[in-house]
Amino acid sequence: MRANRGRGVLFLSVVLCAGGFGLVDGSTRSDVSQVRQGPQPAPRYLRVDDTIASLLSHPAFSGFGRLLLPWDDRPYDEKTSLRDIASFLPYHSHVDSGVVVSSLNRLIADVETGKTVFYDIYSESEKRLEPGRKDTGLFFVRGEAGAPFAIVAPGGGFHYVGSVHEGFPYAVEISKRGYNAFVLKYRVGQGGGVATRDLAAAIAYVFQHASTLGVSTNTYSLWGSSAGARMAASIGSHGTAAFGAARLPKPSAVVMAYTGHSDVSSDEPPTFVVVGDRDGIAPPSSMERRVDRLRRAGTRVEYHRYPDVGHGFGLGVGTSAEGWIVKAIQFWTTRIQLEGGRDVQSREEP
Repeated sequence: MRANRGRGVLFLSVVLCAGGFGLVDGSTRSDVSQVRQGPQPAPRYLRVDDTIASLLSHPAFSGFGRLLLPWDDRPYDEKTSLRDIASFLPYHSHVDSGVVVSSLNRLIADVETGKTVFYDIYSESEKRLEPGRKDTGLFFVRGEAGAPFAIVAPGGGFHYVGSVHEGFPYAVEISKRGYNAFVLKYRVGQGGGVATRDLAAAIAYVFQHASTLGVSTNTYSLWGSSAGARMAASIGSHGTAAFGAARLPKPSAVVMAYTGHSDVSSDEPPTFVVVGDRDGIAPPSSMERRVDRLRRAGTRVEYHRYPDVGHGFGLGVGTSAEGWIVKAIQFWTTRIQLEGGRDVQSREEP
């Protein structure tokens, strides 16, 4: 297991804003150093005007920094500002650099308090067997100890993984409500089957290490956007064993954002669906056909179609879709309550 831990410093509670740590534009509070004792310097949090080089070289991300970024098979201009990170996300829209940086700063804050934020899902021998597995792993944003977990699979057309836009920001929002959230970095360039096997392996990893991770395996949920939604829905339809992992319970809920996935099985979990009415990649009509099939089969479905929004909107900050993730978390919470899992008290950040 690969882990990255912060130094043993006294780090008191730091207020997290709605988008994650720090101010929404990615700046940090001036009094951070005052919550420390001793001569150690305050941690270096990222700002939107920092560069890709600053992210990749940040000590909190040592050993896995490149897996935060979307692309595996192309070099980055490390002088690019984080303010321009949307340029690395061609299939996405409404990328808010402040939200991106805030969610990255949440990871940094966790490392500073000694928490592990990245886990390998494959052993070294498994990586030697399939070298592409070196480009995988789980990022962990903690909620309450012992609470249920969600795994988020970002999109990117199976060409890249847009964790900075629709992975880490989702996880921060989920954790703010007390739930544990993982963001999956999966293999790209090999199609949906390989990527979904990585998701199945990730679920199996969390089940196997649930005690160490401090999560409940009851009533877990899967979240996905675009290509990631295909992955989450496929596990929801066919289970983990169909994708090479141990046979495990299906998720209590699947949250799908803007995907053309159409497959339906005879035993589907409750499903939450969002799409923009101007989506030219995953048109609402294709999602609505699957919604209709799910409903005819008796599956509980909540569907939202947002006006004037295209594909890949993430949290939808500044659009009609803003706030959809709160509805999705409530949908999952209802499933937890109905299935007798451990609910958590909603936690709103001050």
